[in-house]
Amino acid sequence: MKITHTEIYRFSIPMEPFVIATGTMHFAQNVLIRIYTDAGIHGIGECSAFPMIVGETQETCIAMAKDFAAILKGKDPVAIPERMGDLLAYADHNHTIKSAFDMALFDIAAKNAGLPLYQFLGGSKRTIETDMTIGIDSPDGMAATALKYQQNGCRIVKIKLGKNVHDDIQRVKCIREALGPETTLRLDANQGWSFDDALFALGELEQYNIEFCEQPMRTWYDDELPALNLNSPIKLMADESCYNHHDARKLINSQSTTYLNIKFSKSGGILGAQKIHEEALKTGVKCMIGSMLESRIALSANLHFALASPNVAFFDLDTALLGHLVDPVVGGLTYNGYFLDVPDEVGIGAEADEFFLETCESWTV
Repeated sequence: MKITHTEIYRFSIPMEPFVIATGTMHFAQNVLIRIYTDAGIHGIGECSAFPMIVGETQETCIAMAKDFAAILKGKDPVAIPERMGDLLAYADHNHTIKSAFDMALFDIAAKNAGLPLYQFLGGSKRTIETDMTIGIDSPDGMAATALKYQQNGCRIVKIKLGKNVHDDIQRVKCIREALGPETTLRLDANQGWSFDDALFALGELEQYNIEFCEQPMRTWYDDELPALNLNSPIKLMADESCYNHHDARKLINSQSTTYLNIKFSKSGGILGAQKIHEEALKTGVKCMIGSMLESRIALSANLHFALASPNVAFFDLDTALLGHLVDPVVGGLTYNGYFLDVPDEVGIGAEADEFFLETCESWTV
């Protein structure tokens, strides 16, 4: 089997403004690719550029996608490590757009094997429940949003923080008072605190029964994470500090964190995510599968990976529920309230809506 050509789409999804510590997103800056083969099989992949986190924009993803598509033309798509090695040999980093190609290659491989992706990866179905994320707002505004989610059946709420530390404490206080004691609360500071602020905030927030706190400090303070982890009464989860399996190994060996957050936009896709999971599995470090602002295409691939990864214990796959004003997907992951499932179709089991694609700028390489 050989790759014949690749379609690249500017897959912009309008959405309600979403605010985190590092910036505000007004639309999902996504890129969709479809890799075609001479065997009549094509694979689909999607990535979501989040420039304030990964340093890639939709424009850089599209530019690199054109180069990557040319590199892969005429090559065997099922030899996934070799194909991703081809891309790495051409350009380091660019994990976000690489994840879309990785995803499409795995889609082809699973379709070629006649299996749903989770089975191709060696997984099986289990119960998956996602959290719901609340963007930064006033304490009362965030509490109102949390209450709305709870009334709709949500049992796990993730709270974005990382602005003024005293306001952040008030945000959590208001949310806990609004929701009562039963709802699970997670925090995500998105690198917004200093060491001193993080230590103070985590000490103050312990009383609100917090499951864990993601990425309290900037990655350039990773050398201070072991001390924070030792002294924090709340468990820490490394997100922006963990891009690849080398990061995972260093974080685990230095006792910098309790948990790891895996995202395809950081790992470069499923292949890199598997390597992080393998590092975590060696020591029993539990992982979360997270996402940026992807549609249900990439979310489906995320869930397939999670179903084949026993050390993935936490799920942050709510992006299609976070204010996307359009659902440009046919098939794929479904939400039953906040419980998730993927179809048993071969491959990822999701496709882009052709009517939506007609509105997208596109290129064929």
